[in-house]
Amino acid sequence: MFKEFKEFALKGNVVDLAVGIIIGGAFGKIVSSLVSDVLMPFVGLLVGGINISDLSINIGDAVIKYGSFLQTTVDFLIISFSIFLLVKGINKLRIKPVEEKVEPTTKVCPYCYSIIPIKATRCPNCTSELI
Repeated sequence: MFKEFKEFALKGNVVDLAVGIIIGGAFGKIVSSLVSDVLMPFVGLLVGGINISDLSINIGDAVIKYGSFLQTTVDFLIISFSIFLLVKGINKLRIKPVEEKVEPTTKVCPYCYSIIPIKATRCPNCTSELI
């Protein structure tokens, strides 16, 4: 059972996924810091010096923190757009396989529409002479 787990864990896809998750988590923290520490203060200045993340509504004992939700939404949009650009860039860098041009080996008889060898000068089915 340990051998099967080792084979599973060391497959390329599992290791790639683990690396992607770790890098994605670190990247998410960087973008969250960018949004909360750099971008949102500018947004706050544009809307009159208000700290967006502190906006909330009190309804009885419940506190609805819609400012925090807005900041998280901006985080998500920036992270998803950044990942989109990253994946798009990686896809451009990938080497595309060169498709080999395959020459046709058959053609269609213009008289009886049967498939015949490309080098045929006469159709074996209708005996028409081919140009």
